[in-house]
Amino acid sequence: MTAASTATASASAVYAPVEPPERLLMGPGPSNPHPAVLRAAAAPVLGHLDPAYLAILGETADMLRQVFGTSNALTLAVPGTGFSGMEASLCNLLEPDDTFLVGAAGFFGAKMAEIGARCGANVTTVAGEWGQPISADALRSAARELGQVKAIAIVLAETSTGVRQPLAEIAALAHEIGALLVVDAVTALGGMPILVDELGLDAVYSCTQKCLGALPGLAPITLSARAVQAIEARKQPVQSWYLDLLALQRYWNPPHAYHHTSNVSLVYALHTALRLTLAEGLDARYARHALNGTALQAGAAAIGMLPLAGPEHQLPMVAALRVPDGVSDVVGLRRALLEEDGIEIGGGLGDYASKVWRVGIMGYNAERRNILRLLSAFERLLPRFGHTLTAGAGVAAAENVYAGQSAGA
Repeated sequence: MTAASTATASASAVYAPVEPPERLLMGPGPSNPHPAVLRAAAAPVLGHLDPAYLAILGETADMLRQVFGTSNALTLAVPGTGFSGMEASLCNLLEPDDTFLVGAAGFFGAKMAEIGARCGANVTTVAGEWGQPISADALRSAARELGQVKAIAIVLAETSTGVRQPLAEIAALAHEIGALLVVDAVTALGGMPILVDELGLDAVYSCTQKCLGALPGLAPITLSARAVQAIEARKQPVQSWYLDLLALQRYWNPPHAYHHTSNVSLVYALHTALRLTLAEGLDARYARHALNGTALQAGAAAIGMLPLAGPEHQLPMVAALRVPDGVSDVVGLRRALLEEDGIEIGGGLGDYASKVWRVGIMGYNAERRNILRLLSAFERLLPRFGHTLTAGAGVAAAENVYAGQSAGA
C-alpha cells in the first residue's frame, strides 16, 4: 500500500467517541473533580477579552488570594500545569549569574535547581534525605558561605516523599539575608494552609488538579510586592515571553491587554472549584484532608505499608507508602488495582521507584468511602502479590480513626 493510499484509508476510518473508563484517582494527581467542576467546564466558551469573561477572571483571582492567604495584586493562574508555575517563578526572578539556593529532599526540589541552572543562575543545592524535611540551619550555613543570595527555593509539600516542610524558620532566614523566598505549593494549595502574607513568602505557585479539585492545565501563582520589584529591576527581559508574569498581570487586571488566548473552559472549572472550596470553609477543608489522610496512613500501617515520611512531617494529602515485605512486582499490583478495582495510585520516583507507592487524598476524593475502598482493595490484592496480612486490619484501623473523630466531635 502506498503512502497516499494509507493516508486515504486512515482518513476514511471511523473512530469511536471518546468514552474513557471511570477511575478513582488516588495517585499523586490528578484527582477526580467535583461534578459541578465538570459541568462548568462544559459551559459556553467566551472570547478571552469578552467583558463577561474578564469578570470571571477577576473573581477567580480574588478567590485565589483567599486560598493562598494573601492580598498580593499579582495573583493569577499561569497557562500550564505545576511545572509551568515553577518555571514562571524562576525565569521571572532569576537572571544569569544570580545566586540561587535550593533546598532539595525529593524529586521536585531537584527540578527547581535544574530550572534555576537553565536560567543561568549560580545554583547551590542543600540536599536532604528523602523522607525528611530540609534543615533551616543547613540553608543558613550555605547562605553564609555564599554571601549575597538572590533567592531561596523550597518545596512545601514534596509529592515524591509525602513530606511537609516547615517554612517559618526558612522564611525568617530569607528576610534576614534579603533573599526572595520561592515556595512550591503544587500539592498543598487547597489542602493545607499556605499563609503567604503571614510568613512573608515571595513567590508561591501551585496547580489546579490536586487539592483544589479542578482540571489540569493551569498553575495558580502569587508574587509579593518585593518579588514584583525584583522583576521590574531586571537587567534583561524575562527569558520566556509566554510566562512573563508582568505581561500576564496586565491581561488578568486592567487594562486587560491581550497576551494569549486564555484557557477559558479551564478557568470556568477553576472558578467553580475555588467557589466550592470557600463555601466549604478553608478550616473545614483542611480538617477534612487531615482526617482522611490520618485514616489512610493508619490503615496502611496496619497492613504493613509504612510511610516514608515521619509522623511529625507527614503530609495530609499525599502518602508515600513503603512497599511491604514480600512484594516484588510493585508495578503488577498497581496494574491490578487499576484493572480490577478501577483505582489509580502512583509509583515512586528516583531511587524510590520500586520502593514506595504514592497515594493521594485530595480535593473531592478526600472522603471516608474512598479511603475504605482503597484499603479494602489493598487487603485483597497484597496476599496475591506475596505479602501476608491480617484480613480486615487496614479497614479497621481507618475506621478507628473515624470513630475517634466522631467521638471527639
